[in-house]
Amino acid sequence: MTEILQTSIPYDALADRPLPGIAPLNLEDWLIVDDAYGSQMSLRCYLLEEKPNLVSTLSDEALPAAQEVLELALVQLACRADFDVGSQEVLCPDGRVVAIDRAQPLRTLGQVIQEDICLMQKVGDEHVLTGAVLCFPASWTLAEKFMRPLIGIHVPVAEYDDNIAKRVQRLFDGVRVGRPLWRKNALWYDDPLLFTPRPEDAPRDPVPAQTGAYLRSEKQCILRLPKSDAVVFSIHTFMVRREQVLQAPAAQ
Repeated sequence: MTEILQTSIPYDALADRPLPGIAPLNLEDWLIVDDAYGSQMSLRCYLLEEKPNLVSTLSDEALPAAQEVLELALVQLACRADFDVGSQEVLCPDGRVVAIDRAQPLRTLGQVIQEDICLMQKVGDEHVLTGAVLCFPASWTLAEKFMRPLIGIHVPVAEYDDNIAKRVQRLFDGVRVGRPLWRKNALWYDDPLLFTPRPEDAPRDPVPAQTGAYLRSEKQCILRLPKSDAVVFSIHTFMVRREQVLQAPAAQ
């Protein structure tokens, strides 16, 4: 088993926040390049090549939204010194050159950034998952969540009751263009695997905080796209050894 780990998390992952735990986000802080970039991207590219149907999907109706989030990400990356963004390709921090394929926008993004990208679009009264590139699922499967609404996506999360579901739906309804939001989670694991799909009827047994060898934390960002009105839910996954978490300052 190859460990792909960060040495730190750029926020206090263990700080208590009541659900849904939302805070404002500066757009320039949306996409993160950390010390695990090269290793995570190597795994992402492998999964997209060898298991494409497990890690990426897109409805026909969501293609314009997927192309829009690709262009938004390219604009953000073009402002950074560690990427070189051209009209047809991107030179990444690890030296790879990725062709920009606007016919497969999520697959392109999956080879460039560490974040997983989920597209949520309003259907009736709820937001539905209409497309995603999801290389690092934390004990869920893309196939089971595709084209399902928020409440269905969060089955079987015990904490996600009707009250939380209504609050999260209001959040997705209320997020405004140019005013993104973010939240974080933290779960203990016995192993550092990043690609951990798991069906709904076989949930993961929780690992006690007293014994977990690794802390997995996701920085989850929520952005509204101005043209398609879709909501982007992005996930940056951190995996850190227990001793590094416990030795870190409270506000990293």
